[in-house]
Amino acid sequence: MMAQHHPTLPNGIAPAPDWGKPMRPLWAFDPDMVFLNQGAFGATLRSLLKVQTNWRTRMELQTARFFMGELPGLIRAAVETLAAFVGADPERTVMVENVSSGIMAVLVSLDLKPGERVVITSHVYGAVRHALCHVAARTGAEIVEVAVPLPVTGPEDFLEALGGAINPRTRLVIVDHVASPSALILPVAGSVALAQAAGAVVLIDGAHAPGLIDLDLTALDADYYVGNCHKWLCNPKGAGFIVLGRAAAAEGRLQPLTISHAYGQGFVAEFGKIGTRDPSAWLTVPDAIAAHARLGGATLRARNADLARSGGATIAAHLGTGLAGPARMFAAMVSLRLPARFGPATPVAAAALREALWQEGRIEALVLPIEGALWLRLCAFAYNDPADFDAVAEALDRISAKGMVGAA
Repeated sequence: MMAQHHPTLPNGIAPAPDWGKPMRPLWAFDPDMVFLNQGAFGATLRSLLKVQTNWRTRMELQTARFFMGELPGLIRAAVETLAAFVGADPERTVMVENVSSGIMAVLVSLDLKPGERVVITSHVYGAVRHALCHVAARTGAEIVEVAVPLPVTGPEDFLEALGGAINPRTRLVIVDHVASPSALILPVAGSVALAQAAGAVVLIDGAHAPGLIDLDLTALDADYYVGNCHKWLCNPKGAGFIVLGRAAAAEGRLQPLTISHAYGQGFVAEFGKIGTRDPSAWLTVPDAIAAHARLGGATLRARNADLARSGGATIAAHLGTGLAGPARMFAAMVSLRLPARFGPATPVAAAALREALWQEGRIEALVLPIEGALWLRLCAFAYNDPADFDAVAEALDRISAKGMVGAA
């Protein structure tokens, strides 16, 4: 049994008495599992599932009046609340299904040309890499992926790599706000400054950011910022957003992938009307933001981050390894390197170890092969407590003792 680690919040704030196991009934997931993967597909609050159902019921009462009369105003009201939460101008903010659809809309609208350079880092999300390869194959654009090995010493590792790759041919720079594989918070403000100083467009993948870290997207002023609401805001799946920077908004280039009746009416109108779809996840976002505040808001985010950092560091020390970077570069999601005895750095071995964690300890967590090692990503949220991280270390010990390690 590892020593218990009870986090202390900034300024001596004590943890709320109901954080941890007492909160688990607020979610619909299996109460017996140790859920440390909020950052993957999220976990929707039961109360928000009811809100979504209410929107669907209202939609079906009179669908023609709902879609043709009420919906545009309802979407804009939801966007107003969302924009206030992420520090954005609502007139430069629209809803999309998810980050993947938002990023694809940006890539298509940019109309990349042969020889133009797109710079990414080795921490880019896999689906974004695939989307970029798809577009580059059809446009002749060049993809330059700069390696940033783990563990990193600090944000400067990323800025140095980006700075060395950006040149006059660079049209687009894509940077994650919080990298999915490594869980590191990347230096997006510095990245935006580097890209824009070189005359390049910058796209920030903020899939993990809303509800995980504080945001001020007006101050950041990236040309394009995309985010999700189903991860750390616990919203129903199907609600993401795009925020345009000042220059991109003035240019007026971005259009949705689906062109429909609002064609030619401008950014807000075109993204608001892309054909008949279920808008209930979009309309639930204001309630998700309110629920996040009731759970603790900024205080909860600080508590979650402290729990993830301390829990992850304790497990890493127990295994004799380390985290993917310094504590200041993590929020409520951390990655730690696993010893070589848990298997080779292959997708098969990663999947086998993830399944072993489930079979041995009912633990849901992410295992990934990165740069010659397996890495374990762990998330902390309101329903987690230090005992959940202790359970991971104990399960890993049993897996190692039983020889339940990843196969090649």
